[in-house]
Amino acid sequence: MYLPHARGPLSTALVAVLGGRDLLDETALVREVELIPDDVDLLTDEDVQLTLWVLYELHYRGFEGVDDDWEWDPGLLQVRRALEDRLLAQLRFATAPWVQEALGAKGDVASRLFALTESVPGAPLSSYMQREATEEEFREYLVHKSVYHLKESDPQSFVLPRLQGRAKVALAELQYDEYGAGRPDQLHQALFAGGLDALGLSSEYGTYVDRVPAPTLAVTNVMNLFALRRSLAAASMGHLGAFEATSSEPCRKVAGGCRRLGLPDAVSVYFDEHVEADAVHEQLAFRDICGTMAAARPELVEDLFFGAAAYLVSESVAGQTMLDAWAEGRTSLREEPQPAVEERELETAVAS
Repeated sequence: MYLPHARGPLSTALVAVLGGRDLLDETALVREVELIPDDVDLLTDEDVQLTLWVLYELHYRGFEGVDDDWEWDPGLLQVRRALEDRLLAQLRFATAPWVQEALGAKGDVASRLFALTESVPGAPLSSYMQREATEEEFREYLVHKSVYHLKESDPQSFVLPRLQGRAKVALAELQYDEYGAGRPDQLHQALFAGGLDALGLSSEYGTYVDRVPAPTLAVTNVMNLFALRRSLAAASMGHLGAFEATSSEPCRKVAGGCRRLGLPDAVSVYFDEHVEADAVHEQLAFRDICGTMAAARPELVEDLFFGAAAYLVSESVAGQTMLDAWAEGRTSLREEPQPAVEERELETAVAS
């Protein structure tokens, strides 16, 4: 995967540094972050979300021509921390009503987490996919989802060493299912890739990053923010639980939309798999992982609720962004970026 095209001053500076065209000035970049106005919605800010996405991807497969050692560069970590702190503050403010409601409710932690997933309003995206989406909109939907689903469950694997006992075992069990239960062809990432291939879309990791808007990147960025900070391991598991608890029925609806449109079976296979799997995984996540963590360390309860609410809020923003675009009769994707000057010169030289 190559470095994506920049979308503003932060990502322009970062891409230039990682591409070897400039030196890192972390002080200037942190100052740039501090100057972001307080009223900016970071979940929809293209520059902020792309910058975070690039920084997080250094912990995964990296980029062609970028030294792997940038992953732990102190200057880049300083920039990432500044961005994360701003995003965390926004997320805590946005989710506070539901977190406080859950904290004040009666019942065990798992029951209150299930209730929280019902209380946070979401975008009716899966219902739209089931009943109304055109084939082109379905293709766009898969492009959006590819940003996470081609590395599905990888973020949560960072949390395994941070858990103990029953919670660790339950997460390992859940991850084993997500990774195909010992069968490479059943790896959930591979199932999603098969659906992309069946529609003539690219299943290559990171292909569509330049095409998806900030809210789509934000869904994965929030997941990474929690998973890569040990202090937020509880938020990561609350986030995972909310993801699983709101997956089974939406996947059933999306699979129905696949069949309504007569799409290849390979497209619906991924969603069919999650109808049953996630009905089990939600219990593992909320009861065996989150419930166990809360029993052992009651001070983690608020972060468990926070992580769940943050997932629901970020997913709702991303889903509504798609629905708003389609309601206006336009694509939900960004325009294909034009090659940079140096890329065009290289293409010309090769062609000649």
